[in-house]
Amino acid sequence: MKNSFFLKSFVAFIVGFIFSIGLAISRMTQPQKVIGFLNPFEWDPSLLFVMVGALTVHIISYALIKRRHSPLLDSQWHVPSRKDITMRLLLGSAIFGFGWGLGGFCPGPGVTSLVSGDLRAVLFVLSMLAGMILFKLTAPYIRLRE
Repeated sequence: MKNSFFLKSFVAFIVGFIFSIGLAISRMTQPQKVIGFLNPFEWDPSLLFVMVGALTVHIISYALIKRRHSPLLDSQWHVPSRKDITMRLLLGSAIFGFGWGLGGFCPGPGVTSLVSGDLRAVLFVLSMLAGMILFKLTAPYIRLRE
C-alpha cells in the first residue's frame, strides 16, 4: 500500500511539474495576461488560445482514456456524478472568479508563480489559503441547500 501511495504521489508531482512548465511557457503565470483577457478595452486573446489548446488535448485524451475499465494507478474511476446547480456551486464559482479577476491568478499559476518570489503571487496564495481555511471553519454553520 505504501508503494502505491508513493507512486501516485510521484506521478502527481510529475504531472503538476509539467503543468507548471506549460503555464510558464504560455506566460499564464503573469497576472497581466489574465487581466488583459478580462479587459474588454485592451483585450489580450492569449489566454483564450491556451484554453482552446488545453480543451483540445483534454477532449482527445478523455475520449481515449475513458475506454479503459480503470485508471492506471487505481481500481476504479472517480468521476463526479452530480449535475445539479446549487447555491453553493454558484457562490463558490463567483468567489473563484472574483479572486481570479482581482488577483490575476488562478490557483495553479498562483502556486507556480511562488518560485518567482513575486509579492503578488505570495499574497494571492496566502489569501487563497486563508479563504480555504475560512471556508473549512464556517461551512458547518452555513446552511446552503445541496
